[in-house]
Amino acid sequence: MLGIHEKAQGNTLKAAVLKCYYQLEVGMKIAVSALTLHDRKEWEGLYYSYAEFYQVPMNQQILDTVWSWIFHKDHTFYALVAKDDSGHCLGLMHYRAMPSPLRGKLVGFLDDLFIKPEFRGKGIVEALYKALNESASDKGWPYIRWITADNNYRGRAVYDKLSDKTQWVTYQMQVK
Repeated sequence: MLGIHEKAQGNTLKAAVLKCYYQLEVGMKIAVSALTLHDRKEWEGLYYSYAEFYQVPMNQQILDTVWSWIFHKDHTFYALVAKDDSGHCLGLMHYRAMPSPLRGKLVGFLDDLFIKPEFRGKGIVEALYKALNESASDKGWPYIRWITADNNYRGRAVYDKLSDKTQWVTYQMQVK
């Protein structure tokens, strides 16, 4: 994968992020950059599809809330998108700063990753992870952590190539 980089302004309220252009193995060229205000409609479509994949209800209120987090200057919540030559969004990635008390540092946490099904297996995930790594490095995070569904075999196969699986088991307690 060939990468060409330039500094680009992401959302207007946060620091500039690296905009990366990738020539994928399949002859397709994509750009990975911060989500912009002009991407709202396509982002919504991707995020609806992501929620559907994980069978999580999605509505306009949730979309509006997440969108506001991305563009609010006081939130350390970010979004990357991968776009084709025509500027259409093919995939998204949401990530944020997370305190690591034992380390006394902020680390990265990847919340969401979604690629349109018809574009999977073409190197887009790898391009997004490369841009995520560069963003995390710029922020001084020593690593990025994420969780995925146990039965997300295709995603896990990619993650196994890009990262190290930890020893930690995730639990979730419902608040009553």
